[in-house]
Amino acid sequence: MKKVLVLGASPNVDRYSNMAMKKLEAKGFAVFSLGKRKGSVGTMKIETEQFPIENLYAISLYLSPENQVDYYQYILQLKPDKVIFNPGTENGFLETILDKHKIPYERACTLVLLNLDQL
Repeated sequence: MKKVLVLGASPNVDRYSNMAMKKLEAKGFAVFSLGKRKGSVGTMKIETEQFPIENLYAISLYLSPENQVDYYQYILQLKPDKVIFNPGTENGFLETILDKHKIPYERACTLVLLNLDQL
């Protein structure tokens, strides 16, 4: 089962991160989440403190570039197979860091990728 971290998760049902968590779970991914506030999406808990995840397939970003800064080292430590910059999260500086560490990334919408079975 591929593991995906939703970074910028929200318990608010109107947020795209929330929708992505539900869709990821429905598609058979092991979903982990990290957000500003504790909460849950269905049975999935949203953590507020950084935690280790072994063999991480992808990180799906739902944080604005300025809110990503505190997570740069965390992202590198997790060594995901790829990072997905959802619309509005594009960050050239972080992309340069990922390039330097040979971590692939794409600017795409997680929900669209899931609908097209391309994640």
